[in-house]
Amino acid sequence: MKQTPLTLRRWTRAEYDRLVDLGILDREPVELIGGQLVVAEPHGSYHAGTLGAAGDALRAALPPAWLMRVQLPVALDDESEPEPDLALVPGEWTDFLTAHPSRPVLVVEVSESSLPFDRGEKGSLYARGGIPDYWIVNLVDRLLAVYREPEPDSTAPYGWRYRSVQRLTRDVVVSPLALPTVRVAVAALLP
Repeated sequence: MKQTPLTLRRWTRAEYDRLVDLGILDREPVELIGGQLVVAEPHGSYHAGTLGAAGDALRAALPPAWLMRVQLPVALDDESEPEPDLALVPGEWTDFLTAHPSRPVLVVEVSESSLPFDRGEKGSLYARGGIPDYWIVNLVDRLLAVYREPEPDSTAPYGWRYRSVQRLTRDVVVSPLALPTVRVAVAALLP
């Protein structure tokens, strides 16, 4: 018997935001990724502690007029509203009372069980969205992967990838592209 392929319902960001506004997704750990509602991975204590430490380290290094958003939505495109672990954006909190930021200068994912998804699908999505600087705090291999230089790639999940990938160990210092004078020890991101 021939199996008919399933039809998937794709969601727009406007539809997703409406579901959120109506409270339909309350207590549902989902993100809109490429038109699909994706269940977010639960956070164990190691992930949560690392996320807190990384957020504190980056926030402490920021000059005024920069925000470190923690697990808050980014209006990436018409079919994606991910909630990265950390997103660096210029401005003040009141700049985002009516809309989520659309172009963070840096996105950081703390990754353990979601490492393949963060490298593949999310990396391709962030590259397609023009995010110039994408970091993965890799808890599996105990390193920081720094992805830069988005470029088209028809073989990538969302048609884009990062050309440059650096794997940094705990003994080095890293700077966001948008703030080259800000220096953060990788050890502070990987406690």
